[in-house]
Amino acid sequence: MMAHILQYQAEILKALGETGILIGISTCFAILVGLPLGTLIYLTRKDGVLENRIAYTLGNLYVNVVRSFPFLIFIVAMIPVTRFLLGKSLGTIPASIPLSFVAVAIFARFVEQSLLDVPQEIVDTALSMGASVPQLITKFLYVEARSGIVLGLTSSIISFVSYSTVMGAVGGGGIGDFAMRYGYQRFDYLLLYSIVAVMIVIVQAIQFVGTTIARKIDKR
Repeated sequence: MMAHILQYQAEILKALGETGILIGISTCFAILVGLPLGTLIYLTRKDGVLENRIAYTLGNLYVNVVRSFPFLIFIVAMIPVTRFLLGKSLGTIPASIPLSFVAVAIFARFVEQSLLDVPQEIVDTALSMGASVPQLITKFLYVEARSGIVLGLTSSIISFVSYSTVMGAVGGGGIGDFAMRYGYQRFDYLLLYSIVAVMIVIVQAIQFVGTTIARKIDKR
């Protein structure tokens, strides 16, 4: 079995690198855009600190629409946007664009849910002490919700791994595309199931690291 896999060593490493690029870019966007978006949705909800119906509706609409869109169709629908932004729609980097849009929506929802778990008493206490909104967010909300946010990011990254497997539709490559082209389409089921095993190991490693970090920073 190992000898059989080693025949494709170079291709597997290349596919793993492509998956790493897809996951890395989408995770960066999830943190840089999804975290503030989820926070905005939390703050502007009804009876929120910054209650704003328009901001809440727009943010919530984006998250709901993108998360409910069939991903393969979403990739195709995003081709004009990707071509406008990068000048091309095929390749690993262009494939990261639709994945990043989905990543933002997924993580934003996790962030909102984590902040909703923060007891209202903590918010009231912070405001009564004269905390500004930025101080409320960084010194109270994120501190209390940090463990949940890390777990949400962990679950999000695992979802990104799953989504990345269909990026072959736009030439994005990745380990999932490799499994389909070299395993399924060539009826090499030994290779196919070996790649599945590799993906399971990757997901388990991500979950272990995320859970460990969340447990260590949870001071409640």
